[in-house]
Amino acid sequence: MTEQAKSNTGSTESDVQSVLKRLGTRAMGLTGADVERVVREARHVARRQKRPIRYKDLEDAVRMNRPELPHDLRWRFAVHEAGHAVVHHVLKLGPIQGITIDMPDGGYSLLAFQRSGSDMLSYREDLLAMLLAGRAAEQIVFCSVSVGSAGSEDSDLARATRLALAMERSLGFGAVQPLLYRDDKDPTQVLDAHPDLAARVHARLEKALAKAMDLLTGSRDKLDRLTAVLFEQQALDGEAVIDILDDRTSVAIR
Repeated sequence: MTEQAKSNTGSTESDVQSVLKRLGTRAMGLTGADVERVVREARHVARRQKRPIRYKDLEDAVRMNRPELPHDLRWRFAVHEAGHAVVHHVLKLGPIQGITIDMPDGGYSLLAFQRSGSDMLSYREDLLAMLLAGRAAEQIVFCSVSVGSAGSEDSDLARATRLALAMERSLGFGAVQPLLYRDDKDPTQVLDAHPDLAARVHARLEKALAKAMDLLTGSRDKLDRLTAVLFEQQALDGEAVIDILDDRTSVAIR
């Protein structure tokens, strides 16, 4: 094989990896059944047009022919997800694998977490700050918040509330009787039945929100830079996110 052929082969492999990475970022949050549907629809389009399958066929199938989000909503989603990523990065919680705002019901951040120190109170407090960082970013940029951080069992507020309750009741960090372990199956019922406990949990959440706002205010340039690129590209893989946050390179806007 000639040097030119080797070079071309390497370039082709690199291009394929780049395309797969972009597609994987677009498909974040999809289930296995969703992925099967995407492949079927892309194949159907290619067969109908009597040509090989293309990246755009897969991308269109991932997007399910959704219309573009309104400008203001897309910008808010970008701010929210950028907030999570910036705080996750600043607190060194672990790798960032990707972010997308090209979802039917909002944005999605794929964040990994390191095990080192994860059994400590400070780590759990950092997690709370990261969970509330999307809401904090909205408060900083818009001076208002949306329902994007709440409204469902897997929302930011729900996850943060469950974590703060566990810190009080089952992880040994509680202000009252910390040695007792309680397995709370229904956080809502427990909090509604114990106003004093609800107040302590809420105080933890307020502290975490304030921490997130302080971190984002101190990293406003990173927040603005990531928001702008995410708004334009709608999906970024982890490497691109880190490059933006560390200001290592200029990410091209498509």
